[in-house]
Amino acid sequence: GATQLAATKIREQLATLVTQFENVRKADPADLETHDLLLLGISTWNIGDMQDDWFDFLPRTEHLDLTGTTVALFAMGDAYGYPYTFLDAMGKLWTGIQNLGFPRLVGTWPITGYDFDESLAMHDDHHFVGLGLDHDNHPELTDERITRWVDKIRQETSLSQTTSHTRNLA
Repeated sequence: GATQLAATKIREQLATLVTQFENVRKADPADLETHDLLLLGISTWNIGDMQDDWFDFLPRTEHLDLTGTTVALFAMGDAYGYPYTFLDAMGKLWTGIQNLGFPRLVGTWPITGYDFDESLAMHDDHHFVGLGLDHDNHPELTDERITRWVDKIRQETSLSQTTSHTRNLA
């Protein structure tokens, strides 16, 4: 439910810019090709696993061509309980998506303020591939991080109220 809650907050901040909001369990992979910007949310389960819905969905995307599509990722993790696999599912999701026609990644997020040991979600030495949220241990930071990340997405994509075709999939 935490990923769904974050997706809802992101959708509220983007308002009418989100043209489709869907649970990945009910999504059709082909629909990903019809949007200019994809906001993909995932949570890490157990010791670095993708949630079952994404684990089942991702192989069904292998035939897609996301050339020209912009992708922004956000994820839930537990840095205290799983410091060696923090946000690993987000890293696995990006690994699965990035070779589908080489979509453009936006919304990388600084690792400053997080206490973890390892993560497959590292974009470089100082950033995650997307927004990391730790609702279990730091729920008080969630709203502020989402707001800052949405602002960052707006800046990196020149997203305005006149832009359309944004999809939020959690």
